[in-house]
Amino acid sequence: MDYSEIYVKRIRNLCKQRGIAINKLATMSDVKQSTLDNIVRGLTKNPRVKTLHKLAIAFNMTLAEFLDFDELNDYSFEDDDEE
Repeated sequence: MDYSEIYVKRIRNLCKQRGIAINKLATMSDVKQSTLDNIVRGLTKNPRVKTLHKLAIAFNMTLAEFLDFDELNDYSFEDDDEE
């Protein structure tokens, strides 16, 4: 799984668990709809920490809680060619 896909999966899973639509998440987080759409569609590969922090707050989580999940923790950059 690509690194950027991990964030998308996390956002989608949290939305599903909490019954929140992506457009509602944009409103709740004060992240522009277009920005969130670009992240979810995979067009934005490396979202800003500020954006992720806003999303975390919308999910009533700290940024650390938002980023603490198995897929991200298990990710290895050794096979990643992008730098």
